[in-house]
Amino acid sequence: MNTMEEYSSGEEVSFSPDEASSCVKECIEGVIGGVDYNQSTVNQWTASIVEQSLTQLVKQGKAFKYIVNCAVMQKSGAGLHTANSCYWDTATDGSCTVRWENRTMYCVVNVFAVGVGL
Repeated sequence: MNTMEEYSSGEEVSFSPDEASSCVKECIEGVIGGVDYNQSTVNQWTASIVEQSLTQLVKQGKAFKYIVNCAVMQKSGAGLHTANSCYWDTATDGSCTVRWENRTMYCVVNVFAVGVGL
């Protein structure tokens, strides 16, 4: 993992929602891409998705603190609505939401990235 000295280049790093979304989509596909909804393994899936996503985001070596949240829901015709709001520095901080689905379930992952000011 990078040390603080490696972050102190004086440059402000801004969050890239596209990079984060791509990373998260790969993690989702790797965990639940080829399976059907199974209530007994949802806890394991969500834990794996958030852990793998967080690991991949941190590997990018950018000066952010990350928060990753994942929800998996069986397709049943029920509605699902989510929202979030953040009070932060929009020049450096950011978020993205990844929505993924297959024929039996939905997966929604939120990533929040808060810049580490040095």
